[in-house]
Amino acid sequence: MLMAAILALAPTGMALAAQTSGTITAISKKADTITLSDGKKYTLPEGIEDTNLRIGEKVQLTYAIRGGKSVVSRLTPEK
Repeated sequence: MLMAAILALAPTGMALAAQTSGTITAISKKADTITLSDGKKYTLPEGIEDTNLRIGEKVQLTYAIRGGKSVVSRLTPEK
């Protein structure tokens, strides 16, 4: 119940961060998105460049849902 109260009182613009990891299966430079092996697309904001990313690379990322899109805030390669 406490969590429900916190969520109810949270500002509507506030997004909760989530984490995931996977292998990059597609990169769209035009749309600034990557697709992971789970089939989900993630939007890359300014400051996270797709030029260093490669298909087949394993990554871990933190993202939040904004405007119906999964927007990445942090992306790191997995070792």
